[in-house]
Amino acid sequence: MGRQVLFFILIFSLGSVLGQVSYSIPEEMAKGSVVGNIARDLGLNLKRIQSGKARIFTGDSAEYIELSREKGVLLVKERIDRESLCRQTTPCALHLQVILENPMELFRITVEITDINDNSPSFKNDEKRFEISESAVTGSKFVLERAVDADIGLNGLKNYSLKPTDNFLLNIQSHSDGIKKVEMVLHKPLDREKGEHISLLLTAVDGGESQMSGTVKIFVTVLDVNDNAPVFMQSLYKAAMSENSPKGTTLITVSASDADKGTNGDVSYSVSTTMDSVSDIFTINEHGEVILVGEVDFEKAKYYRIDIEAQDSGGLSDSSKIIVDVIDINDNTPVIRILSKSDSIPEDSSQNTIIVMFSVLDADSSNNGQVNCRINDNIPLTITSSNDFYSLVTDSELDRETASQYNITVACSDEGVPSLSSSVTLTLQISDVNDNAPVFERSSYEAYIIENNTPGLSIFTVKARDADWKQNARVSYILEDSSVNGVPVSSYVSVSADSGVIHAVRSFDYEQIKHFHFRVKAQDGGSPPLSSNVTVKVLIQDRNDNPPQVLYPVQTGGSLVAELVPRSADVGYLVTKVVAVDVDSGQNAWLSYKLQKATDRALFEVGLQNGEIRTIRQVTDKDAVKQRLTVIVEDNGQPSRSATVIVNVAVADSFPEVLSEFTDFTQDKEYNDNLTFYLVLALAVVSFLFITCLVVIISVKIYRWRQSRVMYHSNLPVIPYYPPRYSDTLGTGTLQHVYNYEVCRTTDSRKSDCKMGGAGSQNVLIMDPSSTGTMQRIQSEKNILDEPDSPLEVRPSP
Repeated sequence: MGRQVLFFILIFSLGSVLGQVSYSIPEEMAKGSVVGNIARDLGLNLKRIQSGKARIFTGDSAEYIELSREKGVLLVKERIDRESLCRQTTPCALHLQVILENPMELFRITVEITDINDNSPSFKNDEKRFEISESAVTGSKFVLERAVDADIGLNGLKNYSLKPTDNFLLNIQSHSDGIKKVEMVLHKPLDREKGEHISLLLTAVDGGESQMSGTVKIFVTVLDVNDNAPVFMQSLYKAAMSENSPKGTTLITVSASDADKGTNGDVSYSVSTTMDSVSDIFTINEHGEVILVGEVDFEKAKYYRIDIEAQDSGGLSDSSKIIVDVIDINDNTPVIRILSKSDSIPEDSSQNTIIVMFSVLDADSSNNGQVNCRINDNIPLTITSSNDFYSLVTDSELDRETASQYNITVACSDEGVPSLSSSVTLTLQISDVNDNAPVFERSSYEAYIIENNTPGLSIFTVKARDADWKQNARVSYILEDSSVNGVPVSSYVSVSADSGVIHAVRSFDYEQIKHFHFRVKAQDGGSPPLSSNVTVKVLIQDRNDNPPQVLYPVQTGGSLVAELVPRSADVGYLVTKVVAVDVDSGQNAWLSYKLQKATDRALFEVGLQNGEIRTIRQVTDKDAVKQRLTVIVEDNGQPSRSATVIVNVAVADSFPEVLSEFTDFTQDKEYNDNLTFYLVLALAVVSFLFITCLVVIISVKIYRWRQSRVMYHSNLPVIPYYPPRYSDTLGTGTLQHVYNYEVCRTTDSRKSDCKMGGAGSQNVLIMDPSSTGTMQRIQSEKNILDEPDSPLEVRPSP
């Protein structure tokens, strides 16, 4: 037996051909026996088998074979009984699949189970009894029970023998389907008087090397005179029925006739008992109707052979057979089995990536067993098939931001009528890769901040969103390197890396810088990181932090300047104009002029918007020569800020008339001497700072112009310079007429010359406090609009 097993293994073992290997082993091998070296035959190394988690998939069959990953061989897991597994079907084979992962691979394995002579022929009954009339003629036939051997081929049933052979001989008829009909033939007449009971032994033997046999005892009781046996109308009957037919269904009606009369001609029918349990499924009544009494399943048996017997009361009998074809109906749904699947794949997976491998089996036949599978729409997957094995593969690009998860429904239906189907639902997660850069909510930002802010103040917040997930979507904000007016932007603002909040690093001054811009970069936490940037423009808003500055009249502590108003001046006569500016902007620079204090408030008024000082009534002789006006200049800020200027006015028609009044004008009770000193000092400091700033700005502009050829527009405040023909067309706080003053004085005041160009008939008094009794008057004799650059020289009268 050992040599036979080795011979079968060596002869029938095949190498791997296109992923398929076949082996042949005898049944009843011991557990742990080697079936074949699968690693060698498939061309796989042990490392691939172990890393790929190789496993056996057997479908619906029991697991008789197992895989040893450590050795790469197939082993017998359970004892294999070929008769229980395949019955009479030949060849008998196990169909297995070896599945590996990473990447997924499938190999088909066929293991043929060969028969050994482990079953002896057997009869269902231990004995058989006949009642035969002594008048039975020579040649009468008596059907014997057919033996059944579960083995096949040479090991199957081979022959019968009957002993003793005094009255009966054994007649064996072989049919085309391989079934042998066993009959006992009377070759010598019976004589009841010589022997009423005859005992025979029927022996069935197989053809195995170690021959095995089975026996049944036959007892014959000799009866008196029944010389005609029943005869069937047909030697073979055929019928057909659908599987799952209800019990009680009549398949066919058979008939046998007996030439005898009376009780000897009464025929009874029976189904021959055999080991294949056909008698448990079918029965026949006294009318010859074959009736279904058990269950019929096409998937278990596609046809049945029923041996029937007709026997009269004298014991004579005849036999026939019925072939019942079972018609398949669509009573089995497709069975989906998942072989291997991936729960998650990255969104940058290439096309044709295998996601799921599964098999589909339908136990029905023909169209009832033809299966078609499909998946739900609107998913980037497609289904491919090979025999009864299917794969789900990607057929387009994946995008987690569009769909992070897919619920896949695999539905398989057969082609029966009506069609049966089954389905399974799988979930596929799409894992994220860093394929999206952060995107700001706006293409650019503008932020506003009021000057003189506190350092560290939050100005604005930029926000960017990343369509990726987790770390790939974690956004950090970075201030890009740049400069503002040659200074790094980081000394102006800072950006919170986590929140995107922009903070002021310093306090801003609107008069120095009105706006600046910089760029913020948003970077995610992926590897490699992705980023985008945005421009942020910061606009400095003005605050009323600068008081107005009076440009004219200039307040000095030296010589005293007085405006001359003739006594013949009419109402509305323009005395002078207070000129002031405010370095703030907007309404903070809107100036208004008010007369705060005057020697005679009923004589003069100040224009609220333009600062013009005019007479509001006719000048009379009673009006004092010396007039002092205090004008306050206020801006429109909240709160408002102001500056004060003192205007001296002389009411007289000639200089000698007011000379005595103005000789001590500057010493009149030392009016605001200390205040004048501080005002002059402040004006000097402001002038110095202005000139210094002007020089620095011009130098910087020239330098930058040479470097970048682009002029930089400075935002530093500049006190305006009014040229000889300065004219304010708007009429808001500046001169509406043209003034040109030039004063020349020598040590000898009586010989000094004074040049003055003025508008209209205006007069200006220039007083020297150290010189009493001397006054120089210069009056223009020609309108400066006609001759703007030709001052008149006037000599004093003796």
